[in-house]
Amino acid sequence: MASSHQASGIQSARLSAAEIAENFGDLHAPFDAHEAAVAADRCYFCYDAPCMTACPTSIDIPQFIREIQAGHAESAAKTILNQNILGGMCARVCPTETLCEEVCVREVAEGKPVEIGRLQRYATDKLMAKGVHPFTRAAATGKKVAVVGAGPAGLSAAHRLAMKGHDVTVFEYKSKAGGLNEFGIAAYKSTNNFAAREVEWLLQIGGITVEYDKGFGKGLSIEGLKADYDAVFLSIGLAGVNALRATGEDKDGVRDAVDFIEELRQAKDLSTLPVGRNVVVIGGGMTAVDAAVQSKLLGAENVTIAYRRGREAMGASRFEQDLAASKGVKLMFNVMPKAIHGEGASAEIELEYTEVKDGRVSGTGETLRLAADQVFKAIGQTLEGAPQGIAVAGGKIQVSETGRTSVAGVWAGGDCASGGEDLTVTAVAEGRDAAEDIHASLMG
Repeated sequence: MASSHQASGIQSARLSAAEIAENFGDLHAPFDAHEAAVAADRCYFCYDAPCMTACPTSIDIPQFIREIQAGHAESAAKTILNQNILGGMCARVCPTETLCEEVCVREVAEGKPVEIGRLQRYATDKLMAKGVHPFTRAAATGKKVAVVGAGPAGLSAAHRLAMKGHDVTVFEYKSKAGGLNEFGIAAYKSTNNFAAREVEWLLQIGGITVEYDKGFGKGLSIEGLKADYDAVFLSIGLAGVNALRATGEDKDGVRDAVDFIEELRQAKDLSTLPVGRNVVVIGGGMTAVDAAVQSKLLGAENVTIAYRRGREAMGASRFEQDLAASKGVKLMFNVMPKAIHGEGASAEIELEYTEVKDGRVSGTGETLRLAADQVFKAIGQTLEGAPQGIAVAGGKIQVSETGRTSVAGVWAGGDCASGGEDLTVTAVAEGRDAAEDIHASLMG
């Protein structure tokens, strides 16, 4: 009989608990004090620093690195958190290689940037380890604000509003706060329950109440919120997943990658999590890479990412692509799913080669088949549960630059809103900026 590692189908315990624990260790080990000092010394502290311009939250990167260099890590953390209250998580998951570090003058000149992300983690971890909160609330304004959704945008907005002296109630659809930071990020990027610890730390500002298992479809309505609160901020995320539009996608073994990642993130014992022997992930973004790499780390023998366009069009950065390849994941480009075959459950996936003309993808008619007892869909998420009466454009809630929706007194931000990229750091910026606009509106 085949061992668990070699067994066909979807099986748990393909690797021992010890092997899995090692596989899911921290992707980037944190700096110690000496390493942080050496890394900080490489910064030129540029005037009009390109790294700061590239940061969606406009953190003063030269300033915080100078503070680390001077031995004041906690001051550096406050510089970071003043702009990005979820700076600890962003230091772990932000694609710094395509943002601040990509434009670092050291990267341009030498091909090796200042390690901004790891320095940011060093500073924020130092401060959080103290168990103190660096900000205090302003005098109470008597105003009440409702935030729907406790993901990065909602938490960022809630914190900034509470800091301004408003009373904030956050309504979270699930039984736990954090949004994608808690449920949708690869486990090796956020270890030791960091997402939950960061939420707990953020709430130390005071003035924020979180109510769980509440949302649109779970007791809330725009009309009710507007009647009870002075302003409303929506950060409901994207709950739907696009269909493959392939024959057989309803077979057992075919599931949404985001659901798999959520199950993995909430599992108490990863060795009990079942995974296929042959896994195929359809998609080209960060979610596809996270699902594929984690499948491999759980013991899947063959893991393939199948993407319908070329490498250069992938949403996942080259760093993420190389990470997947380094873990044994095969990347296939210019292929799209045509059919999933098997008696009741997936056994093979049929892929069709594609070509791109004038930006449009079409099949060439040539196909191939791969063994696939598990297929993950990671082809984008869609807006679900948006309240009636809110204008939607391009599948997202339509907002102004400051997050105002088509309904007076209602703002929105994060993945559910039109505008920026679907990144944690972008969501934090949108929540922060909307909160500033809400505050100005309430006090004006």
